[in-house]
Amino acid sequence: MSAASAVYGIVSRDLRRATRQSGRLVGGLARPFMWLVLIGTGYGAIARVEGGMPYQAYVVPGVVVMASLFGGMLTAISTVYDREFGVLRLMLASPAGVPALLAGRSLAAAAVGILQGGVVLAVAPLVSPVGVDQLAAGFVVLVVNSFASGVLGLLVASRLRSVENFAGVINVVLFPLLFASGALYPVAGLPRFLRVLAAVNPVTYQVDLLRHALDRGAELSVGLDLATIAGTTVVAFALAALLFDPEQRFVGRAKKGD
Repeated sequence: MSAASAVYGIVSRDLRRATRQSGRLVGGLARPFMWLVLIGTGYGAIARVEGGMPYQAYVVPGVVVMASLFGGMLTAISTVYDREFGVLRLMLASPAGVPALLAGRSLAAAAVGILQGGVVLAVAPLVSPVGVDQLAAGFVVLVVNSFASGVLGLLVASRLRSVENFAGVINVVLFPLLFASGALYPVAGLPRFLRVLAAVNPVTYQVDLLRHALDRGAELSVGLDLATIAGTTVVAFALAALLFDPEQRFVGRAKKGD
């Protein structure tokens, strides 16, 4: 089997699985819509963003990233399912190997993130005016962000062996990534230690890049955002390939070498 065929098979299998889990897709959309419509309305009555921008307008990029982040990272649970039930061992027997498996899983996770983030992005103009050109630029950024989020999810899942462990670990990872990213409030106004966390948080740069696309109060440069997203995605993919090793090939050799 060629690498391309293996990637295609993994993507189609994961997307069929995701579409059958309609409850998870609906739940993934409920969270950002709740923040955008309910919490955003309440915060808008008391919060003031620098420059006079309404809070609901400011938070649109953040809730789009929220939808794509949760959709992309949570799709990695299929990897844990396959490992727990022994399917992963059969998939790795393919000549395509770990890189093709990770590429397929990343693309499937990105597709789910694009779907969830795209729905929120499409509805955003009803809450806060967004131009057609801004929506188009935002969709391009959404594609980039969703792939990056999918790779991060695979990195988290790379050494987990049960669905219960994944559920616990992913929540510990997801919420700090979101709340220390500037998705829901400006990073510049945070205490110093939280600004440091935001600076090393890859999701910060996803949010800021989408703010550039939608013209919603970006704080960093486009070049820095793109370079950081690309760099962290490559590093996360490489680390996942190293750790995604159920036969202990890499880790086992390292232990023997010690």
